Amino acid sequence: MHDRDSGTVTAVDPLTVAWTPGPTIEAPPEVAELRRAVESAGRSLLAIPDDALEARWAWPGADPDIDVDVRYGFYRILETLEAARADVLQALAASGAERPAGARRGASATVARWSLHGLLLPLADDDLDRDPGGGEWTIRETLGHVFSSQRSYARFTAWFLTQAPSPAAPIPDALGEDLPERLDEAAGTVADVRRRLDDLLDLSMARLGSFADDDLTMPARWSGGRVTVGFRIGRWTSHIREHTIQVEKTLAILGRAPTEVERLVRIVFEAYGRLEETVFGLGSDAVQAGPEDGPSAADVLGRAGREIADLPAGILAAAGVTAGRQSRDQGHSA
Repeated sequence: MHDRDSGTVTAVDPLTVAWTPGPTIEAPPEVAELRRAVESAGRSLLAIPDDALEARWAWPGADPDIDVDVRYGFYRILETLEAARADVLQALAASGAERPAGARRGASATVARWSLHGLLLPLADDDLDRDPGGGEWTIRETLGHVFSSQRSYARFTAWFLTQAPSPAAPIPDALGEDLPERLDEAAGTVADVRRRLDDLLDLSMARLGSFADDDLTMPARWSGGRVTVGFRIGRWTSHIREHTIQVEKTLAILGRAPTEVERLVRIVFEAYGRLEETVFGLGSDAVQAGPEDGPSAADVLGRAGREIADLPAGILAAAGVTAGRQSRDQGHSA
């Protein structure tokens, strides 16, 4: 589990911890802080109605002759995240930071994760259980499958590594005995469900991200056929993407089209995912170790978090959104 307040990873799935060799990769605290800033910005900005997007917004620190609107405020947050991504990559290259092979293979899963977060954030809790008909899963069932699969990818991938060089041995029953049912995996509110997504993906990276190149070439199985351990880690990303599309299709069937503001918040979340990808699977020491003549990756993340925390207030004010309305809308969305 990734504790949003401390950045500490704990055992949301003890069997994953038991079957993985470790050590646990502890995410840097700057990541937890930046996640909170992006999350808070997204929740706040969802209160803006589409018809306020063309209201004038004074870009902080910009040339006063630049004429921009509230809509551009969302893109300014995106630009801040993209600039931070470029600066983090430069800082990591200058400091010589290297990610283990497992982390390199699985890092893109956090981009997929934040795209899914952006899709889920605006939903009301009862959207999770609305029946699309035709035998299709509800959104809760789809997410429960995603979570159960992520739990299994971690557990079983680690077990295959113990069987090298041949994965022919029968898989122990204990590895699958306590896997929750789909509806249990995705129980609770939208906020609960999103937190579980973080818990499981962060734990998978924390315990499998330290795998070496040789580990990734070890034989494994998937969907009845022969693959490698590396394939199974790479599958995290495509599996989340696959079922994000399923959620999108379900929402379309339900007639729940996203507003423009919801689309804008989602692209902000996706931009944050691309930034987090640069450090996902890197421990605190590597992120905080800066080059001699410039900021560290941690410095860049911290600066981005402060900028993003400051931007929404002016955007909301320009859109005419009051604190009371913002609070009510956030409570409904969470």
